[in-house]
Amino acid sequence: MFLFQQEVVMTVAACGSVRSIKALWETRIKRREEEQSRRSLRGGAMVRLSLGVWEDRAALARLKDKLQMEDGCLILRIEHEEWKSLPSCLIQLREVQEWQIHRAGLQKIPPFISSFQSLLVLDLSRNGISEIPKQIGKLTRLRELMLNYNRIQFVPVELSYCESLEKLELAMNRVLSCLPDQFRNLNRLQHLDLSMNDFTCLPDSVVGLPALEWLDMGGNRLQHLPEDIHRLVLLSEPCTHPQLASQQHRCVLRMGKLHTFWLQRNELQKLPENISRMSGLDTLVLSSNRLKDIPPLMEDMSQLRFVNFRDNPLTLDVTLPSRKMEANMDEEDQEDDREMYGREFMKLYIREARTRAYTVLDMHRTSR
Repeated sequence: MFLFQQEVVMTVAACGSVRSIKALWETRIKRREEEQSRRSLRGGAMVRLSLGVWEDRAALARLKDKLQMEDGCLILRIEHEEWKSLPSCLIQLREVQEWQIHRAGLQKIPPFISSFQSLLVLDLSRNGISEIPKQIGKLTRLRELMLNYNRIQFVPVELSYCESLEKLELAMNRVLSCLPDQFRNLNRLQHLDLSMNDFTCLPDSVVGLPALEWLDMGGNRLQHLPEDIHRLVLLSEPCTHPQLASQQHRCVLRMGKLHTFWLQRNELQKLPENISRMSGLDTLVLSSNRLKDIPPLMEDMSQLRFVNFRDNPLTLDVTLPSRKMEANMDEEDQEDDREMYGREFMKLYIREARTRAYTVLDMHRTSR
């Protein structure tokens, strides 16, 4: 009996030892598998890191091939190539002064744009950009920003921090319909193109731009112009009356240099009488609107060199006598002649309207 019990104990002990050994080996195998897995992950990460470094180097080399030096200015020029996004390695070329990236399918202006403190011109026209990043406000030396033919939906307040901006083009973005009030702080802005968008009125912040010389609001949905439209230009003669002089001073500070105003292809039905006080205007384009009359006082706009009223449902049918171009006239002279023709039409229309008004008045008096 004793021997039997001893054999049972030995058998149990042996079984326990086998289970312990098995558990030990299973633990070792598991640890080895985990170690191999970690090594594999580290190896994959290293491969991906190496691949990323290689891609950055390749992209940087490709970008360097796009650099050009023109008139002492370093330009990055990309056209008709697929660049939906710009790689972060571009930041290594922060000395670039101009970006000229057209028809590249670019969808986003990278946030690291703020690192390009030497940037003077940013031309990203004809891409697919839908947003202007807030970081744009860091570019205090930027002089020209062109984002025509994109998908810009709104202009961030931060753009008003670009204190050196002289030229801004946002044409053909279609849905752009407003500007921030702070936009009026762009005190050096001379050229502004907002054509082919969705503006229904002239933004107040545009009226507040003191250095603006050239403005295109064509192809929007403007239905009227503000009655104080004359504030868009510098009053030609000083005023001695204290109160009026103060008002005039405010006018001087608001778009005092505007000479070119494009308003074609809108929905304007009437021009305010005060438009005649825009004495500094040189060019006024009003074609393809819904105008029915021309304000009589526009006859006194002596500085107006070119005006266009084509394709408007004007009440009076006025036709100028045909004029023959001289054979020896060069293109510039012919252009001047055509511009004069537009002014002559305006003056003839106003005179004809005045004559008919007097005729109606005389008939009314006679009938009494």
